[in-house]
Amino acid sequence: MTYRFVRPMLAVLCLVSTAAVAADLIPVADFARRMPLTDPSLSPDGHYVSMAYHDPDGKTHGLAIYRVEDMSKPVTLIKMPPYEMPADMVWASSTRLVVARGKVDGSIGRATYTGELMAIDVDGKNPDYLYGFESYGKRAATRALDRGWGTIEGTPVQSNGHFYMRATDWDNQDKSTLYDVDAKTSARKQMADIGLAGMSFMIDPAGNTRFAFGTDDSFKWVVFRRDGNGWTKLPGNEEKQTFTPIARVPGSDRIYAKFSPNGRGGQFVEQDEDGGNLTVIRKDDFSEVASSGLWTPAPLRPFGTVSATGIPKATYIDAQASIAKLHMALSQKFPGNFVSFVDFSEDGGELMFKVAGDREPGRYMLIDTKTYKVTKLFDAVPWIDPARMAERRPLRFKASDGIELEAILTFPKGKPEAGLPMVLLPHGGPHGVSDDWFFDEDSQFLANRGYLVLQVNYRGSGGRGAAFEQAGYLKWGTRIQEDLIDGVKWAIAEHYADPKRVCVFGASFGGYSAMMTTIRAPGVFKCAVGYDGIYDLDMMYNKGDIKDRKSGRSYLTTVIGKDAADLAANSPDHLADKIDVPVLLVHGEDDQRAPFAQFKAMRAALDAAHKPYETLTKPDERHGFVKPANVEEFYNRLQAFLDKHIGDGQASTATAAP
Repeated sequence: MTYRFVRPMLAVLCLVSTAAVAADLIPVADFARRMPLTDPSLSPDGHYVSMAYHDPDGKTHGLAIYRVEDMSKPVTLIKMPPYEMPADMVWASSTRLVVARGKVDGSIGRATYTGELMAIDVDGKNPDYLYGFESYGKRAATRALDRGWGTIEGTPVQSNGHFYMRATDWDNQDKSTLYDVDAKTSARKQMADIGLAGMSFMIDPAGNTRFAFGTDDSFKWVVFRRDGNGWTKLPGNEEKQTFTPIARVPGSDRIYAKFSPNGRGGQFVEQDEDGGNLTVIRKDDFSEVASSGLWTPAPLRPFGTVSATGIPKATYIDAQASIAKLHMALSQKFPGNFVSFVDFSEDGGELMFKVAGDREPGRYMLIDTKTYKVTKLFDAVPWIDPARMAERRPLRFKASDGIELEAILTFPKGKPEAGLPMVLLPHGGPHGVSDDWFFDEDSQFLANRGYLVLQVNYRGSGGRGAAFEQAGYLKWGTRIQEDLIDGVKWAIAEHYADPKRVCVFGASFGGYSAMMTTIRAPGVFKCAVGYDGIYDLDMMYNKGDIKDRKSGRSYLTTVIGKDAADLAANSPDHLADKIDVPVLLVHGEDDQRAPFAQFKAMRAALDAAHKPYETLTKPDERHGFVKPANVEEFYNRLQAFLDKHIGDGQASTATAAP
């Protein structure tokens, strides 16, 4: 976020503890400001970078295109209607960009696709509407029958002015259709279709569609292989759970793929299309394995892999290969960070790469692969000084039933690593989502205020394999919460945390956990903060946007079940009498994911149980605040609430921040 730090109102003045003062306080606004530029992509000729632009007001977003020779100002800047933003962008050629439109779903939600696709020239001219439910654009008459929802599926390996589009027709929503689309003329040619919504396609360099995969209407992972003009569903395979084809091996009929062997950890492999002659490139019994950011220029090949847990480190497929040596050299140039390759120019002469770490939010650089000259393009969060940020340390511990879990601790800078006031910070999701080692705004804000932050990748989280994720199904209020509580007990037993000064704060599903952990572990916590949380499980079937889709309803049945008694027994608003700590409830009044009715239900339950609580709600905010003043007010309220209940007990007189 990019707005100035303003004097907070008297109602939200912070009580700053002496310990926090000693920790070199960074202004609240520096943690609340939105990244001005995100999602950069290098043009095929290497001359331009496209990015999503975010205005300081929190509601205005758009498209920005810069020349790599001059990143001081964009050559093209197009602002979109309020609360709309580019959800995805690809270069169809060096002069033509395709944009998938989206809507901001709040700061803790994701940009939701509108299903509309547009294209524009690099100089901002010749904008055109390519697909969607509206009927405007230069050739609107030719697309008046568009009644569907489209997304960008990819581009040819060699740019030719075309891109791949996946579309779902509103009149036949149980089908995914793949098109080759000319971004200049909007002419489209069908490449494949399959009778399931939401399927992704693997397309080989020749433009042939080989596989379709995704989650079906029953929330089950399915993979289909194309045989002639038809599709053959691959049988379920316990040894290759969540098998995902990734790309064709150049010059052969083999493919790269990944899966979770017997549901545990991950493998990255090379194999025949039919699964034969499998060669394991990398295996990790604890973590899933990926190759993101570790690919060569065309013809595309992975040159390394990285595990999804712990501190990321590239494992090279051939350490003597020139591309691996380049990555190794860049990694040595930026110690303490992870280097990922973002984009190559089509001739491989220019490489845009990202440098990021636990204290580094992200720097984007360009290297000439012939001269090895490195140029910085931009900082993702230019006002953050990595030297003032706190260390994030992934560790492992055993839950009460013996299962090994990953925890990430963020240590307050300059304080002893013992007896610290601690905030448990459960992640949202919960399924398929995980906390990682990289820079985290909430954790860094809390650490800067003197708090140790504990994040636990509990059962149900992503990154550990199919069985680990499924182990959280139907256990939202039980085993998942036990994993979180076990993490707190571990941090106390290791003497990192002061057992008398522990609070819990979470957003979305994390807000649900903030209430449930206090219910499941009376006496452990001193306060709880729920931010846009879910507090009544049964309500998810009746209110909010998850229920609006067939796949969403299948998701709910799979992960929380439909037994009314069980839903009530695991809903915080039915158990408010068991909450024995002060509560702060924060909610956007226009939230669609965790609707405001969830907040009202929790507030009413706390009232009925005569429990102490505070609230902060804002109109025109969805799933996570985006307006600068609201974000600042929330952080100030959060700090004051934590300082009051688990601070050092030596809070200074309240004074306005300068």
